[in-house]
Amino acid sequence: MIRKYREDEIEKLTDILMNDGVIAVPTDTVYGLCAKINSKKAYEKLIKVKKRPLNKLFPIMCADEMQLRSIAKVNSNAEKIINALMPGPITLVLEKKCDFLKDIIKSNTIAVRLATSPFLEELIRNIKEPVFMTSANISDEPVCESIEEIERKCLNIDGIVKSDIPNGTASTIIDCTSKEIKIIREGPISIDQIKEIINS
Repeated sequence: MIRKYREDEIEKLTDILMNDGVIAVPTDTVYGLCAKINSKKAYEKLIKVKKRPLNKLFPIMCADEMQLRSIAKVNSNAEKIINALMPGPITLVLEKKCDFLKDIIKSNTIAVRLATSPFLEELIRNIKEPVFMTSANISDEPVCESIEEIERKCLNIDGIVKSDIPNGTASTIIDCTSKEIKIIREGPISIDQIKEIINS
């Protein structure tokens, strides 16, 4: 049985993440699995829980825009999207800063979001670094739709934050690494909305 926590048990949840654990948390779209970024042990545990291919990177959630800018290069298109839509149900693929997680992330790009609730923002600030944040499911399977399903499928996680199950769709993913933006995954925010912001 995986232990359940309330959102106000933030210190206990912080301790789990600081000790390389993986927890399931509610976001604005779906339940997510998170782990701190600056730990190979936590990263490998997240891969094992998700049964995820090694070449498929995890999105990263930051507490705020300053934290995001410390790990990624923000170009003019990304700047417009951040100002208009973040925090929100959108993930941006950006060039990473060259020295960021070079021992864990071999790619030159990362996918980043901003914290979508006061709870997530406080949790990330408590551990003093962004977190890997990926949907609560086994890789390439549908997102878990209940806490019971997370318990059943995401074995070996270290805790679940009890909350209403979000009814959302996984976030829109936009590649901003070139002048021509590309949509990688359709989500709550449409490509037409993105283009309108970029062209404004």
